[in-house]
Amino acid sequence: MTEKLVKTLRDSKVARWTVLIVVAFTMFCGYFITDVMAPLMDLLKDEFGWSATEYGIFNMAYGWLNVFLFMLIISGMILDRFGARITGIGACVLMIIGCALKYYAVSKAFEGEIFGLRTQVFIASVGFAIFALGIESAGITVTKVIARWFNGYEMALAMGIQVAVARLGTALAMSTTIPLAKHFENLSAPILFGLAALCIGLIAYLVFCVMDRKLDASEVNIQEEPEEPFRFKDIVSIIQSKGFWLIAMLCVLFYSAVFPFLKYATSLMINKYNVAPELAGNIPAILPFGTILLTPLFGGIYDKKGKGATIMMIGAAMLILIHASFSLPVLNYWWFAAALMVLLGIAFSLVPSAMWPSVPKIIPQNKLGTAYALIFWVQNIGLSLVPLLIGWVLDKFCIIGTKLSESGKEVPVYDFTLPMVIFTCFGVLALFVAILLKREDKIKGYGLEKPNIAK
Repeated sequence: MTEKLVKTLRDSKVARWTVLIVVAFTMFCGYFITDVMAPLMDLLKDEFGWSATEYGIFNMAYGWLNVFLFMLIISGMILDRFGARITGIGACVLMIIGCALKYYAVSKAFEGEIFGLRTQVFIASVGFAIFALGIESAGITVTKVIARWFNGYEMALAMGIQVAVARLGTALAMSTTIPLAKHFENLSAPILFGLAALCIGLIAYLVFCVMDRKLDASEVNIQEEPEEPFRFKDIVSIIQSKGFWLIAMLCVLFYSAVFPFLKYATSLMINKYNVAPELAGNIPAILPFGTILLTPLFGGIYDKKGKGATIMMIGAAMLILIHASFSLPVLNYWWFAAALMVLLGIAFSLVPSAMWPSVPKIIPQNKLGTAYALIFWVQNIGLSLVPLLIGWVLDKFCIIGTKLSESGKEVPVYDFTLPMVIFTCFGVLALFVAILLKREDKIKGYGLEKPNIAK
């Protein structure tokens, strides 16, 4: 009896890698806007008078809908109930609306206050909150898409490539935002560029929707036991899993030491390492550029060799060393900062390459969207509160003087030692949780140390 080589569309290597390229491009566009404001902290302070605390409030808005209104968890339930096509299109539309509102806020000055915040800061924050709901919903959707299309194949490699392409969006934002703003003499110019990219990203996702519908059609004749549909009470079974919570805690601690750091990294380069503002974003851009090659590489190693929990431990340990080095009052040279960014890029590649493909080993497929949503929700707590904490710490404890900006205004000069110590503490906690996760894997037999591709 002859067995068919291609049973469903996802068994076609060309089809599943085409899907990966399409959805990764959508995430690339989204991540550009996620970090497009990160290099602008000092320019916003100069042109519109934003304080570090206001900048922290703006970044905290990332969690207004995702965390405090639990919308991200609801998005995960919608994903499991209605599928990746409807959820993904809705996420793309939210990103476009939020980005458009943020562009409007930064395109001109505003008078007055709304709810105690300056009008411009409030409008920009609302736009960022709406965008954040879209990008995080897109993130869990794309992750589940890859888990479905690459099940039994190069799942960690595929997730690593998707992360790498998304990080390329971050790198582009870090390196081009200030040059674009200065070239067009308008801080809103890079946001408008990102808005156009998001519209193209929506079109790309519609291409995926066509292919995903064809996958459904190709699975009609496959004789498999039907998957039990998601039920709302399944949330209870997810949150009762100790392995799930260890992954979630590792996620929030690790990303709290990286993404909020990137929000302030350009200012760190200007204030501590004396890098010119138009070049300061290029050093933080090293981090996402490094992940482009390394995340797929480490994902491929996990696919073939396993050792997922060990990989996460190594990445967390590196995080401690790097942030502790940033906090030292020595070697205040751009080349030293660049070298640390290279190492941070390696650490930033290690943990995600093993963390996201490990979730399907702990949580069943029909609950995966909600599980990823819950993890992203916990992660968003850190991504919302840590930037606010760092902004408050800078304004409260770290102003060491003033200097004249390019426009002739007096602006504060910050000492970043204390913020970097805070980031180091997140790394210590992340390593502790990674050790507990490896221990739990030995007890429960999740298979985190085993390869994803069966030999």
